[in-house]
Amino acid sequence: GFMGAIPESQINEFITKVGGKGNGAPPVAEALAAATEARDAGDMQTAADIYDAILAQAPETIEAIAGLGELLFEAGDTEGAEALLATAPEAKKDAPPIAALRAKMALAAQAAALGNPAEFERRLAENPKDHQARFDLAMIQNANGDRTAAADNLLAIIKADRAWNEDGARTQLLQLFEAWGMTDEATLSARRKLSALLFS
Repeated sequence: GFMGAIPESQINEFITKVGGKGNGAPPVAEALAAATEARDAGDMQTAADIYDAILAQAPETIEAIAGLGELLFEAGDTEGAEALLATAPEAKKDAPPIAALRAKMALAAQAAALGNPAEFERRLAENPKDHQARFDLAMIQNANGDRTAAADNLLAIIKADRAWNEDGARTQLLQLFEAWGMTDEATLSARRKLSALLFS
């Protein structure tokens, strides 16, 4: 079912065009842009249908694999997302959109295993130098979408004790940057703070 503003006829048009039956080059970029638009509007069903349409005709389209994979993952279908990522061509398995989704899934799994954030906040209230509690809290905050808080907690550990856990806080922060994307506002902001810390 199509719940959004994009009519079915338009999606069928994408399928035809992406298949190269239309005139000129297949406008995969146009279809991807429409999928992004649908996602931004909160219409995940239409976005998924467009990604499906692209992949039906151009199964190696990395952005569509990652886009649909992310929708599956966000809907709680981690296995479906994993299976889809496995279809990425060997040469493109580490392409940025795929790597970012893999990193995001790995971080979510890590956070899910950690438990209740309130417990870590309680430990930190008792002992602000409990770096492990701060680190674990950062992982949960990231999984919950609170990127700034996650970055700030890791930065606090780096500031307090750079050598902690073999520079583990900085290593983890760099992994977060990869998951968020290098142009994400949270990444840019945290990278500025990290540089200021390291070179102060």
